[in-house]
Amino acid sequence: MSPDVIGWLASAILLATLVRQIQKQASTPESEGVSTWLFLGQMAASLGFVLYSWLVENWVFIVTNSLILLTAVVGQIVMWKKKRASKPS
Repeated sequence: MSPDVIGWLASAILLATLVRQIQKQASTPESEGVSTWLFLGQMAASLGFVLYSWLVENWVFIVTNSLILLTAVVGQIVMWKKKRASKPS
């Protein structure tokens, strides 16, 4: 098995777990226990890893980290909407 195949499989597993976590977060009524810093840190790290991966021309990591960045943005949006919805009017 080539190193790229291993990388793509690992990427698929990681992304599947992140998507499942966002689905779970979106389906629960509370946003407690989820830190804004988690998503902000994930976004900052993913941006850094995308840039690094681009500089070393590693497509497995360019794609993976771009998608991880997307999961962080979606997770942050879900959390903001839940916090806004839970505030008393």
